[in-house]
Amino acid sequence: MSSILTLFYFFLFLKIATCGAQKNFTLNGFRGAKLDLDGIASITPEGLLLLTNATRLKTGHAFYPAPLRFKSPAGKTFSFSTTFVFAIVSEYSFITSNGMAFLISSTVNLSTAFPSQFIGLFNLENNCDAANHVLAIELDTIQTPMFADINDNHVGIDVNCLKSVDSRPAGYFSGSATDQFESLNLHSGEPMQVWVDYAGGDMQLNVTMSPAKMPKPSRPLLSVKVDLSSVVYDQMYVGFSSATGSSNHPSHYVLGWSFMVNGEAESLDYRKLPQLPRLPRSKRKPKHIVVWLLPVAIFTFVLMVAATVILVVRRRIKYAEVLEDWEQEYGPHRFSYKDLHRATDGFKDKELLGEGGFGRVYRGVLPASNIEVAVKRVSHESGQGMKEFVAEIVSIGKLRHRNVAQLLGYCRRKGELLLVYDYMPNGSLDRYLYDHTKPGLDWARRFIIIKGVASALLYLHEEWEQVVVHRDIKASNVLVDGELNAKLGDFGLARLCQHGTNLRTTRIIGTIGYLAPEFARKGKATTMSDVFAFGAFLLEVACGRRPLGIEAGEQVFLVDWVLENWKAGTVLATRDQRLGLEEEPSAVEMEMVLKLGCLCSHPMPEARPSMRQVMQFLDGDKTLPDLSPACMSFSYPSLMQNDGYDDDTSISVATMSTSSLQAR
Repeated sequence: MSSILTLFYFFLFLKIATCGAQKNFTLNGFRGAKLDLDGIASITPEGLLLLTNATRLKTGHAFYPAPLRFKSPAGKTFSFSTTFVFAIVSEYSFITSNGMAFLISSTVNLSTAFPSQFIGLFNLENNCDAANHVLAIELDTIQTPMFADINDNHVGIDVNCLKSVDSRPAGYFSGSATDQFESLNLHSGEPMQVWVDYAGGDMQLNVTMSPAKMPKPSRPLLSVKVDLSSVVYDQMYVGFSSATGSSNHPSHYVLGWSFMVNGEAESLDYRKLPQLPRLPRSKRKPKHIVVWLLPVAIFTFVLMVAATVILVVRRRIKYAEVLEDWEQEYGPHRFSYKDLHRATDGFKDKELLGEGGFGRVYRGVLPASNIEVAVKRVSHESGQGMKEFVAEIVSIGKLRHRNVAQLLGYCRRKGELLLVYDYMPNGSLDRYLYDHTKPGLDWARRFIIIKGVASALLYLHEEWEQVVVHRDIKASNVLVDGELNAKLGDFGLARLCQHGTNLRTTRIIGTIGYLAPEFARKGKATTMSDVFAFGAFLLEVACGRRPLGIEAGEQVFLVDWVLENWKAGTVLATRDQRLGLEEEPSAVEMEMVLKLGCLCSHPMPEARPSMRQVMQFLDGDKTLPDLSPACMSFSYPSLMQNDGYDDDTSISVATMSTSSLQAR
């Protein structure tokens, strides 16, 4: 009897120990596969796993539906192996994605994850939290400074955090005598294969990749020791994650997937993998066909040719562009005038978003991709300096930051320059500050927006490959995305220079109230003049008032008014009256922002903080120094009249702002 009970308990224990512990699976395509999908992830009729498409600010997740056992009853972490074929397909080669990731997770519920550069894995609060229990292999095509990314085309190993344990540029080792490294472009649209192998005993994690249908390289791309004992539970889920940002993004596909615990993943059968969708190509021109016709037919043919020539000439005149030899290198960033003309329905007034001193801005939808854009028509003279200006525009189009609105490209036609921007339907920040028909922003959201703009300026001033001086920072040039996050835009006045050099400008241009005194007097634009404008922006957001207003028929500068209240000990009384500050932390933040706005608005450039110092104050890493409002007292109008600047001096004031790039 005892032996029977022993056998019974043995088989009962064996059943419990193996419950939910499937060790392997192989999916050569996903037609009929029962995956756990969420977000915009789907399985196409062809059997492709589509994680994300061009939809903005969305996440997509796909998990194998049953959890897999990753630990023995004694708590030892098992070895595992997986391989998959993926592709990132884009209609335009210069538009990159936020990448995708293979992951092992304790849960399939990633609903709190942010889109964009968080790849649908984490958010600002839980990024780098040990409670995440996530191992991810990221295939990232955006360089995000906050995650210390090495470039905009890399593979990384992430443990509970988007700051990778190790990362390398995407590619593989050829395995030849020279073992040469061959680079791969992750968003080339071509299928590639990835192998992930973990040796539990040695705690060795290897990541290998190559073009699809090529044998697995003998040398891995990444090889690091990672102790997963505290990361994985007994049972974990395996799957994929991706996300889109606020700008236009490619589609992320997985063609096949194989996984095994305590063994090597089964090879994929390339013959069974589904085909990627092919982007539409222009039809080939038919070969010239020589046709012998009777005289009447020849005469008819000539008439038809003549009519066709007239139509073609008229069409070319209608869509004529200016294209010089030096522009060939900017090909991926140049849009055809024909596409922009169709996108905006011929630049009709019904698509007009706004206009100002620099031209008009129209909403458009690109015909081939249905991507919404904003097209600014800027008048110019095609003379000396145009080459340098276009070079700067193309360079600015390479900016990649979560708080910077993307400039997609340009087009030149006759006497005008057309700039193509990312389109933001929610409009600009000034509408939320001054349009009382819109819901007001609470202080917590305003503080997040302030930090976002500060982070963007730090990136422009110090973290990008060149120094970008924006020259037109104001609330109307700050866009808000679908989640009310800040996007600094309108780089029409921005200028570039190398780190360690000074920017040379020959024209005073900007908006009164945001112009630094030294810039208004001498036309000397620097990162410190941007800091001054940011100070005016801080006060504008906190007080809900424009930097320059009219009271009792007289001009009133906001910074002077805040300083007067600071002297009187009532600085908090200057806050936007729509804000309630009953909670002590909010009042402390508000007072810090008001004083920081005054410090950034100091008349002496050397007394202003850098944007890195500003970020440290806003993040709470440094305490704002004790400041006396008396030592900062100045009258903005008197500063503007020093050094020969008076009311008769002309300044070209920017009236065309990013608010033009929004929905009416």
